[in-house]
Amino acid sequence: MKGKNPKKTILVSVVMGSDSDLPVMGEAAKVLDDFGVGVELILTSAHRAPARTAAFAAGAKGRGVKVIIAGAGAAAHLAGVIASHTPLPVIGVPIDATSLRGLDALLATVQMPGGIPVATMAIGKAGAKNAALFAVRLLSLADARLARKLDAYIAQMAREVEKKQEKLVWPAS
Repeated sequence: MKGKNPKKTILVSVVMGSDSDLPVMGEAAKVLDDFGVGVELILTSAHRAPARTAAFAAGAKGRGVKVIIAGAGAAAHLAGVIASHTPLPVIGVPIDATSLRGLDALLATVQMPGGIPVATMAIGKAGAKNAALFAVRLLSLADARLARKLDAYIAQMAREVEKKQEKLVWPAS
């Protein structure tokens, strides 16, 4: 899972501020792969490579990208900077990268000024997975095949709950 996925049309860019974010942001890429959504991984930094970040964001729509998922830790300005340079939906994933356990990243990602929308997910891997599922939901609005896959995924989650209920015993032995 490096850079561009040559097999599929890229619909979602999964962007991270550091290569150390890959264990978290890889969760988003995996979910998108599982749904058959073309995904690319992009490494750029709002602070260390601002021109690269702005160029990526400004050019994403023209390359056919439909949704951007941006994960960053610490000051976590990546999602907001990207959102300021593109009309595409941007989903932010705060990453636990400091002694503040991701709360700094959460606040930096969620507190966007009016006019610069960023949908913000939970901190860490659960947030990355939900960001991908949110992207799938957005894309499924215009893709019946993807909508059927999403419906099947949701139904499977419900079946798993039913199976767990059947195995539930109280009092515990």
